[in-house]
Amino acid sequence: MTLGASIVGAVLFGALLHAGWNALIKSGGDKSLDTALIHSLGFFISVPLLYHTGLPAPAAWPYMAASLVIHLGYYIALAGAYKHGDLGLTYPVMRGCAPLLVAMGSLPFIGEGISAAGWAGVVVICAGVVTLGLSRSALRDSDERQRRKALGFALANAAIIAVYTVIDGIGVRASGDALAYVAGLFVFDGLPYLLLVLWRRPGRRRAALAYMAGRWKIALVGTAASLGSYGIALWAMTQAPVAVVAALRETSVLFAAVIGTLFLREPFGWQRAVGTVVIVAGVMTLRLA
Repeated sequence: MTLGASIVGAVLFGALLHAGWNALIKSGGDKSLDTALIHSLGFFISVPLLYHTGLPAPAAWPYMAASLVIHLGYYIALAGAYKHGDLGLTYPVMRGCAPLLVAMGSLPFIGEGISAAGWAGVVVICAGVVTLGLSRSALRDSDERQRRKALGFALANAAIIAVYTVIDGIGVRASGDALAYVAGLFVFDGLPYLLLVLWRRPGRRRAALAYMAGRWKIALVGTAASLGSYGIALWAMTQAPVAVVAALRETSVLFAAVIGTLFLREPFGWQRAVGTVVIVAGVMTLRLA
C-alpha cells in the first residue's frame, strides 16, 4: 500500500469537508444540539446509499457496532470541547494527538507497520497541529479555567478518535466497500447522541426541537460534509496504511484555522503560521515516504 497523489488529493479534500462541519458546530448557538442534529440527519442520507450499495459484509458488523458505541463518547467530548474553547484551540489538539496514537497502535492491533519516513511525517504533522492549537492567539481570549476544561475534553477526544480510527480501519477492510461501511455507520451514528441530548433536557425539549427546526437545512450540509469526509478517509485506508491516512487527514486543522479566522473572528498569530509550515513539511515527508 502506497500513498499516491490521488489518495493525497482525496484525503486533503476530505480534510476540508471535516473542518467545514466542525466550523458549523462551533458557529451555532447550541453545540450539543448542533452536533446531534448534524449526525442524526445522516440517517436520511445513508439509507438511500445503502439501497444503492447493499449492506456491508457481515465480517464488518462487529467493528461497526463497536465504532457506534465509541462515537457516542466522541460526540459528548466534542460538544464539551467546543463549549469551553475556540475552534482554533480545541480542534487542533484533539485532531493532532490522535494520529500519533493511531501510529502506535497500528502494528499491535492491525499488524501494519510504517516506515521511518512515515513515522517522521506523522510526528511532524502532529507537532504542527498541536503548535496551531496551543498558539497564544488561540488562548488569548480564554481564561485559565475554561482553557483547562477545553483541553481536557480535547485530549480525551484524541484518545477516542484513535480508538475508533483503528477499529474502522479494520472494519472497512473487512467490509470490502468503503461507501457501504460508512453508510452503515451513519444510519445509526447520531441517533443515540440525539436521544441523550434530548433526555438531558427534560424541561427544554420543546425549545430544543424549535432550535433544530431552524437549523436543519444548514445542518444537512454539515451532515453531507461529515459523511463525505469520513467516507473518503475510510476508502483511503483500504489503499494506504491507516496511520498515514489518519495523519494526513489532520491537515484539516489548516482549513479549520482559516475558517476560524475568516468567519468566526478568531485571531491568527505567528505561532499558527509556524504550525502551518510544519504541517506542510509533514505532508511532504509522508508523500515521499
